[in-house]
Amino acid sequence: VVQKHFFCSVYILTFLIGLPANLLAICTFFKKLGDKPSPNDILLISLTASDLVFLLFLPFKMYEAAIGMKWYLSQTLCSIASYVFFTTIYTSSLLLMAIAIDRYIGLGFPFKYRLLSKPIYATAGSVIIWLVSAAHCSIVFITVHMPDPNATVPKTVCYENFTEEQKKILLPVRLEIFVVLFMLPLLVCIFCYISCICILYSRPHINKQKRQRAIGTALCTLTIFLLCFLPHNLSHLVGFSSNDSPWWRYYALLPSTLNTCLDPFVLYFSSSTFRESKTVSLLKRWCFRHKKTKKSENELVIVA
Repeated sequence: VVQKHFFCSVYILTFLIGLPANLLAICTFFKKLGDKPSPNDILLISLTASDLVFLLFLPFKMYEAAIGMKWYLSQTLCSIASYVFFTTIYTSSLLLMAIAIDRYIGLGFPFKYRLLSKPIYATAGSVIIWLVSAAHCSIVFITVHMPDPNATVPKTVCYENFTEEQKKILLPVRLEIFVVLFMLPLLVCIFCYISCICILYSRPHINKQKRQRAIGTALCTLTIFLLCFLPHNLSHLVGFSSNDSPWWRYYALLPSTLNTCLDPFVLYFSSSTFRESKTVSLLKRWCFRHKKTKKSENELVIVA
């Protein structure tokens, strides 16, 4: 019962925080589309769209958790929900990598970047990323709908309890996903953001705020990879080495949902369009006013 309530609480909290934050972001960026968007804007729109698709399918996870990790809907719906769930997670990791590369090229090679900074390239890159993650995650359909001659009763779980034949196909693909869709983007992001920070600190004329935003983007991205994506992807590595899907895999998948709440921070540090939007400006003003009010109250208490 505690497990059921815990999972439901995390999913509901993610939905309530992630949905308005990403809706705000997508509305802000759509306004920019009519005013010559930059490649960075295109990539951030794709990241936000990925998060929104994820959040729209999150109620299926809520349903699964609410009835004790069981699945009484059709297996076709299970495969669709799981496919979208995993595809959007890995689309996010690849898009975070693309954003890091865009920032690194823009800072390290500004003249080449001006020649190549056309929205069409970012759009093509986003489409390729969606296709790559979608192609890898199609293993969900293959696994769920593999014929099982020994099955005598309908399955009451979704994408769990795999047969030996299913594991022969699934586990090697999961290992490839771990390497290509997690480790590669993580290493590229680390290289790009360390390089960006070094470049910014080697140029004395660049203001302090720009350096702080670069550090903020790097820390947010690293947090998403290590907090949200790492546990689930480690289960792929463990599963391949032990030739079995680990029992804790479902728990490891839970932090992956939190990336939809953290991605808006990447948007905030990466995009002046989002940072300077009316709603975000009002929120910042309200927060600072609230802090000043509390500070004034504390000073009055001390004086009294």
